Amino acid sequence: MNINAIQADITRLKVDAVVNAANTSLLGGGGVDGAIHRAAGPELLTACKELGGCATGEAKLTDGFELPARYVIHTVGPVWKGGEQGEEALLASCYRQSLALAATVNADTVAFPSISTGVYRFPIQQAAAIAVSTVKTVLKKYPSVESVTFCCFSADELAVYNACLNQLTD
Repeated sequence: MNINAIQADITRLKVDAVVNAANTSLLGGGGVDGAIHRAAGPELLTACKELGGCATGEAKLTDGFELPARYVIHTVGPVWKGGEQGEEALLASCYRQSLALAATVNADTVAFPSISTGVYRFPIQQAAAIAVSTVKTVLKKYPSVESVTFCCFSADELAVYNACLNQLTD
């Protein structure tokens, strides 16, 4: 099991599946979502329209179209409302559901953005800790997923993910 973090543009990664931090409509938005939609081309929007949206904490799959990745796994993270609305459980569910979908299409390599930490305001320290611990646990259930990369937007974000990864113990 290989889990790492890098600072990069997720739309340029040559992985089997990239995870999109989507909104419930799945029809594109800002941040990572907008970047993935722009890079994948108009076929992605057409495919997403057929999915009928996605609930918070769940995930849905499309082809990657013009992306280097074969697949896009769209997941909807929770909006941070102070931590008393089940946000942590919903965020963990995003990672579980995404990895389960990755396994169904034999995706060996998966890249995640930092889900919910942008406009959804989930505190980065908490979000990274949930992401890393959930992925570590869930990968044991899906050995076909060989590598997970947390693709960070900024150096500060990367430092937080690396700190969480350094705390991992088998």
